[in-house]
Amino acid sequence: MRQELLSLPKGLAEEVSRNLVMVARLIDEEPEQAYAYSRIALRLASRVAAVREAAGFAAYATQKYSEALAEFRAAKRMTGSVELWPVMADCERGLGRPERALAMAGEPEVQKLDKAGQVEMRLVAAGARRDMGQLDAAIVTLQSPELASSAIQPWSARLRYAYADALLAAGREDEAREWFAKTVEADKDGTTDASDRLAAIDGIEFVDAMEDEDEDDELDAVDAAELAAAEAASDVTEYYDEDDEEFESDEERSEADAEVEGGSKA
Repeated sequence: MRQELLSLPKGLAEEVSRNLVMVARLIDEEPEQAYAYSRIALRLASRVAAVREAAGFAAYATQKYSEALAEFRAAKRMTGSVELWPVMADCERGLGRPERALAMAGEPEVQKLDKAGQVEMRLVAAGARRDMGQLDAAIVTLQSPELASSAIQPWSARLRYAYADALLAAGREDEAREWFAKTVEADKDGTTDASDRLAAIDGIEFVDAMEDEDEDDELDAVDAAELAAAEAASDVTEYYDEDDEEFESDEERSEADAEVEGGSKA
């Protein structure tokens, strides 16, 4: 990317670079903001492949699949690389065209992908099969040497998770449990919710400690309010102590008031 930006005037290259950095920084947590930055970069340098690719991923993250596909195609034309082939196929799925994604899975470009790209293409193809209601075919699509390997690779967790999820959807719960457990082993960074899925199969329900703390805080607030109200009521009704020499009962005060009233009439 740096080499591509060097083709731009220095000031423009710096501006484009700043926007691309913001895209990379925000795309996971704030995809809409990342998309906005990508549009700025695209307006400034639409003939730079890295900019078109970044714009494609930002559009993809916000589910603007038609726009993303157009940007990926443009980047592919500029570079001649097939690296974006799997995500382009997934855009076809996003557009409701799983049959096109499957067709792309059989194109010669797939053979030019590195191992990670080929695994990604397999995941997309399996997803397309599920989109078309071909669940058993999706399971078969995911069965591969990469799935069977005990070695942990960057794609292992996602591949195992997809397989476990497909098995569960097919009603093969015991096998699904086994593969969710294998996913947990491979998912050191917690990128999937495999542990939660495994717990759900085993009937284990987790209690959210934060929710309990919130409930306790609410109860404490209610208790404090009730206590304050009780103290306020006490302040109003208990002005006098019966053991105090200056205390007058209600009866004594009534008699005193009657005497004063009688004297005033006389």
